[in-house]
Amino acid sequence: MQIAERHGLTGARGARGQVVVIDVLRAFTTAAYALAGGAARIVLVADPADSFALKQRWPDAVLAGEDGGRMIPGFDVGNSPEAVEAMDMAGRTVVLRSSSGTQGVVAAGDADQVFLGSLVVAEATVRALRGAGLATIVAMGHAGTGDGPEDVACQQLLAARLRGRDLDRPSLVAAVADSPAGRTARDPAVDYITPGDLARAVAIDRFDFAMPVVREDGLLVARAVTPRTTSPR
Repeated sequence: MQIAERHGLTGARGARGQVVVIDVLRAFTTAAYALAGGAARIVLVADPADSFALKQRWPDAVLAGEDGGRMIPGFDVGNSPEAVEAMDMAGRTVVLRSSSGTQGVVAAGDADQVFLGSLVVAEATVRALRGAGLATIVAMGHAGTGDGPEDVACQQLLAARLRGRDLDRPSLVAAVADSPAGRTARDPAVDYITPGDLARAVAIDRFDFAMPVVREDGLLVARAVTPRTTSPR
């Protein structure tokens, strides 16, 4: 298997093969907790206006996400795994918009397959990638700049496991906690990201499903899929 490591929106636009778009803090951790809570699907959009348009079509949909970190006015919940975990998601459609992760998924339009990547689904994502000729792992970073130690830590973990190795979990957790986003989560003066979000984001391999994205009626849709293969270690 060939493994390519890319960064930010530029890396997402050029991604080929089986592509993992990583957003640990917080979009694709939020997506994983929504699916684990029973959400039927995650619809990924780049523009808040698209979220509101879909709400008109699906009044029961949950609008989740942020702009500049803060919940968008009129949305049901922010980009928060802690808040999403507390909601009744059973059978719901979640429309997710973020400043980084969902932008990367939209940008990776030439990929053969896209997966949503975060630490909580790391091993399942690796299993889903087994047999791929080319795996491109994109660390989105803050606002799609690629500058995000938490996403790079997840990228390094996925790449190592695809090569048959593993990384030290305490070091990975420390890298996320010490990142700018991780420090912000622990700042009591900040109200849009919480220590609970951080704790949920570093629960490595918490869920045994991957989050592949497919196109349905022109929309980008992710669901929870449990890979059948086991990755050798």
